[in-house]
Amino acid sequence: MKTTKKTLAILTISAAVGLSAVLPFNALAASPFEDTAGAAQQVQAAIEALSGQHVVSGYEDNSFKPDRAVTRAEVAKMMTLALHLDQAGAGWANAFSDLSGNEWFYGYAAALHAEGVLTSSQFDGGATVTATELVALLAGALQVDAAVIRELPSFAAAGSTVTRGQAALLIYEAQQKAPIRVTKLEVLNGITLQVTFSGPIPAADLELEPASKNFVLDNGLAINNVPRLKTGAVSTYIVPVPTQKEGTKYTLTYKGKPAGSFTASTEKIALASTQQVANDLFEVESHLADGVSDYGYVIAAYSKSRPGAFIVDEGNRYNGVTYQILSSMRNRQVQITPEGGETMTANYLPFTQATDGRQAPKFILPNGATFKPGVKYTVSADWATLKTATFIAKDIAPLTIQSAAAVNNKTVNVTLAADPKDEIFVSRRVTLTGTDGKALTAEYTLTSRKGATGTFALLDNAELVPGMTYTVAPVGAWAAAAGTVKLSR
Repeated sequence: MKTTKKTLAILTISAAVGLSAVLPFNALAASPFEDTAGAAQQVQAAIEALSGQHVVSGYEDNSFKPDRAVTRAEVAKMMTLALHLDQAGAGWANAFSDLSGNEWFYGYAAALHAEGVLTSSQFDGGATVTATELVALLAGALQVDAAVIRELPSFAAAGSTVTRGQAALLIYEAQQKAPIRVTKLEVLNGITLQVTFSGPIPAADLELEPASKNFVLDNGLAINNVPRLKTGAVSTYIVPVPTQKEGTKYTLTYKGKPAGSFTASTEKIALASTQQVANDLFEVESHLADGVSDYGYVIAAYSKSRPGAFIVDEGNRYNGVTYQILSSMRNRQVQITPEGGETMTANYLPFTQATDGRQAPKFILPNGATFKPGVKYTVSADWATLKTATFIAKDIAPLTIQSAAAVNNKTVNVTLAADPKDEIFVSRRVTLTGTDGKALTAEYTLTSRKGATGTFALLDNAELVPGMTYTVAPVGAWAAAAGTVKLSR
């Protein structure tokens, strides 16, 4: 068997392109077919599933003819499409002495040859297929022992000459054994990819660490956060990446296998405005009405919790509007320049992308800097444009720490005088100075905020001393204490 790596020409074209009928004349793609009602339930289900994937299609009269003997040409098409093999056969040298290269099934036959599944110099596309032959073809395509295919539930029912219905069922069962592969790779904008797979990615592989190892891009690009399944999709994921470099060609591999290439998109997210939020925070805002959708509205993970969530189609359209998809802001940066001053780089404040019910991710000034009231600031980004890119800084009082209470010997709840209504506790720290003069530092625990109260964890394995009184104060200018805040236990 050849060890040629499986490549996916289907990446560069829609999965529905070039899908002719199983026989070489115009056929209908409707499902269910008119003549499958009498077939076994499993056969009906397999035919309908493969039809939905554009793997099989019917005859001109909208029949499938499940009891007709399947041909080698038909099996080649079913296998190539169901198992997502490379179907760029038109560009290969003709390996078959009995084919001209112009046959409707030539690309599928060539795909099986390129995989090492077919080694004969003759294809004989009109010949029928035995169960033994089909097992050998599937085992070769999946690179497994033939015994694995013979153990599939429908193998025992396959006759010496396999029917179209039996072939559809056995190939569908084999498809479930096939490794997940990328079937379509799209670049949506300068920070967002859309990747479709042959099946759903296991939940364990969607954690950030394994996902970062599985999704590998070249030329300095990497995934920015975990891929997210689109609402209503079976296996199409929104994949955030850092800003792509104009003119650069990138190649994606998934679990070490080539998954396609694309040229960097220069499309930037169309943001509406920017404004100050606190004495060291500002936000950039976009609107659904302007055709920009935070990915939280269209991914399955938030479909039930996000008010106003909706389902976009493959082209990210909904109700006649095509949306730009604003993917994860994790590790994203913007530049902010005070009038007459030097440009600063501001980092995204985690978990503020849309937590206040608006598409308004927050960014924090670097190195403890604060805004100077009355100064004009201009915001820019290599991943976005801003319709209104400036604001005049105001004198916004820092947040006020009203009280603090120990949760246990390692964590403290800090309560503000008012609910900030967003995750602006993120990256904040407080000091706790005991009556013995020793100062401890605690940092906010991500997503722990409940109203005006956030939980802070002591750093460096420090612990509170039972019975000791601590005075709580903010680290930096993000907050002020309402007098002296004593830690209650």
